[in-house]
Amino acid sequence: MKTITILLAATLLVAGCGNKSSTEKTAVGESEIALMGESTSAGELPSFLKEGLSEKEQDELKKKIMPTLDDGLTSEQRFLNLRKAAEAGDAEAQNGLGSMYFSGEAVSHDARGNPLDKDPEAAAGWFYRAAEQGHADAQFNLGLLYFTGEGVAQDKTKAVELFTQSAEQGNIDAQNNLGVIYLLGEGVEQNTDKAVEWFKKAAEQGNEDAIQNLKAIRATQKDSGK
Repeated sequence: MKTITILLAATLLVAGCGNKSSTEKTAVGESEIALMGESTSAGELPSFLKEGLSEKEQDELKKKIMPTLDDGLTSEQRFLNLRKAAEAGDAEAQNGLGSMYFSGEAVSHDARGNPLDKDPEAAAGWFYRAAEQGHADAQFNLGLLYFTGEGVAQDKTKAVELFTQSAEQGNIDAQNNLGVIYLLGEGVEQNTDKAVEWFKKAAEQGNEDAIQNLKAIRATQKDSGK
């Protein structure tokens, strides 16, 4: 395949948001820009942590960074504990709770009492509470919802604002996403230099998507004689 693919990470971070993926592609010159959608459910490692690890190594990593998986609690009790912490103002819990509402792990009902597969509106509310406290992952997650228009009215300018807040705290997925957004001119004025700047920040932290995105830009520039 000769087309160049630019990847935009769309993984809701920390507790995660279901196992769904979608891809939107936009042709730009001879390049193919892909908006990759991926999400990670609670109890699973985000894809960037799985890279290069065997299943056994992934299981060992889970035990190190997800000790609550072995706490002996039921999913319902774990959710209740998380909600209690979130209501008390804990930003990490608020972000995790938002992820559970988005994925459907926290059961919600509509106005008629029918169970919902997921509740992006409730997710957005909890992400907002954590983002207001400066939680980088929540800023990223809320930015994704604004970018796609799930749970909130689509507002790519707001998404850029949230991604920037997250990226400035070192969130590599937000940095990579800003690179894609500036490259495409989604919610901002198109600016390849800024795109490269953000891709470099993420690539320096080992983000594989950003590394590939830089290669794609350089290949395009080389082909065009720049």
